[in-house]
Amino acid sequence: MTTTTTIVTGGDRRTRRSSRRVEPIYYLFLLPSLILFTFAITVPGVIGIFFSFTDSIGIGDWSVIGLTNYVAAFSDPAILQSYLFTFGFSIATVVVVNVIAFLLAVGLTSRIRFTAGLRTIFVIPMVISGIIIAYVFNFLFSNSIPALGNVTGIAWLQTSILANPDLAWVAIVIVTAWQAIPGTLLIYIAGLLSVPGDVYEAADIDGASRRQQLTRITLPLVAGYVVINVILGFKGFLNAYDIIIGLTNGGPGTATRSVALTIIAGFNGGDYAYQMANATIFFVVAILISLLQLSLTRGRNAL
Repeated sequence: MTTTTTIVTGGDRRTRRSSRRVEPIYYLFLLPSLILFTFAITVPGVIGIFFSFTDSIGIGDWSVIGLTNYVAAFSDPAILQSYLFTFGFSIATVVVVNVIAFLLAVGLTSRIRFTAGLRTIFVIPMVISGIIIAYVFNFLFSNSIPALGNVTGIAWLQTSILANPDLAWVAIVIVTAWQAIPGTLLIYIAGLLSVPGDVYEAADIDGASRRQQLTRITLPLVAGYVVINVILGFKGFLNAYDIIIGLTNGGPGTATRSVALTIIAGFNGGDYAYQMANATIFFVVAILISLLQLSLTRGRNAL
């Protein structure tokens, strides 16, 4: 009896192993992407990390200087300020984008007219280039709104918000959110449509109000979508560059200079190795955020 069980168990294991085998043809399809990723991303990344331990300016001779660039980066006020701005901007934008996108998703999945047309309209900003959006809003903030303030006599509108070091970040949040809301909106719509209608019918029978249904049924059931939108949005906003370039170019002064803008400006200014060390630190931060994302989304079947 024991022998029979052992044979069956071994057969099951062999069957399980064979069922998990990957056909060689799949590796063939994966090979081009793997080659491109290796030579376009991995190899340049490894080379960049190596040069972060040197005094290279991007061309010419160089020598290894160890951790000097990293020590200097951690004590550089300009770099620390760029990280502070980037994280503050990312957190503010995540909150604005997710709140507005969720409310729009609730409205666009309710029983109102022209939902299909409205969804199309709200998705349009997602397909427009960020730099184009930034230049359009730059004109609005710098010319149209001050002109409106002069006509109406409203003093606080007469000066461009982009020229105010304390408020320029607000304009960046507005424009970034305007472009990012559609993608977040689509994910929330998918989440809301996945909620069974029977749940709301039962809640109506029990006398639950719309507000109670939203807070006690909808939000708990789409919590996975909220987590995914928050993590992906935060990671994306950390790389803010094109909209900042088009709106403020990091100004006034360095008030709105993000980490990505600081790194690229350093490359162009001869601080190649120094900013490569900064880029390596930023890469480690992105990896930690990715690990956080995996830990928060593991086991969720929202998407």
